[in-house]
Amino acid sequence: MKVFITGGTGNIGQYVTKAFLEARHSVVLLTRTPDRIPAYLAMKNVEVVKGNMLDLDVMGKALQGCDAVVHIALGWGNDPLEMLDHDTRVTAYLLNTADKAGVKNFVYTSSTAAMGPLRNGMDETALRIPENLYGATKAASEAYVIGFRHYYGSQGNGSQMVKMRRNIIRPGYTYSNPAVEGGASQSDTRFKKIAEDIVAGRDIIWSKNDGTQFLSSRQIAQLYLKLTESDLNEEIFFALSHNFVSWYDIACVAKEMVPESPSRIIAPDEEEVAPSLYGVGKMERVFGLKFDAWEDLREHIAWNVERAKAEAAGQKVHNVLHVW
Repeated sequence: MKVFITGGTGNIGQYVTKAFLEARHSVVLLTRTPDRIPAYLAMKNVEVVKGNMLDLDVMGKALQGCDAVVHIALGWGNDPLEMLDHDTRVTAYLLNTADKAGVKNFVYTSSTAAMGPLRNGMDETALRIPENLYGATKAASEAYVIGFRHYYGSQGNGSQMVKMRRNIIRPGYTYSNPAVEGGASQSDTRFKKIAEDIVAGRDIIWSKNDGTQFLSSRQIAQLYLKLTESDLNEEIFFALSHNFVSWYDIACVAKEMVPESPSRIIAPDEEEVAPSLYGVGKMERVFGLKFDAWEDLREHIAWNVERAKAEAAGQKVHNVLHVW
């Protein structure tokens, strides 16, 4: 299978690319920065196309001849019109162009933000109530993905049916170590700040109730691969681990990795409460995927600690943050 991937060098995309290659598929990567990951340029079965989300013609040409489109890249805007133009419009263009090009499977990367506030136990069937522009554009794009079932022959009358299968993944908090040399990491700096504070011996104050169902990019890539290879259509999957981990827990693990540090991990005087959780059982029911947050977290914490130690020693470390 030949797969066109937007955002293939970013936080999630680098591991999705790796998963498809390990499964013996070929990939076409759209990226703003082809030279950012030189390893991709030398890989077999990888075609790197320079472009960004607003280069519609470039994307339209690049996906020709592909069997699947995996849309991961995020388009950003600071107001409703920019967000609509940079993200939702791009998704609609890709849907239309991919179907006309004969693409069989389309996977769209949404977000838990499309759902709005977390209501304990809510699953993929819960009502979308976005509470910001980012969530709103993800919810709008989801509606286009699912609602694109046919073309109109005249006002209100459907004619040609859409043959392309269209599915959605809703990631929560997803993080990563670089998948290959020169690769990206997550753009959230809290892991980095915790590691730096521990190495410097500074105290850390964090609530035991502040956390989430962390999922690594390596883990979520398994869902992208299985969904893209499947015959499913118009399905939505939450992509999070089954268990809650707090930033306090993460700080404690970082402290264990630097036993000589005088840092104290302090929790405010507050009651620890049972966390609200997303229902992630659909991944397990359909694909047998159930992820433990700690499976990759310790490695990621250790990676940040080693980088913090290197920086404290005056060594230069590669800038891995990847943002729009």
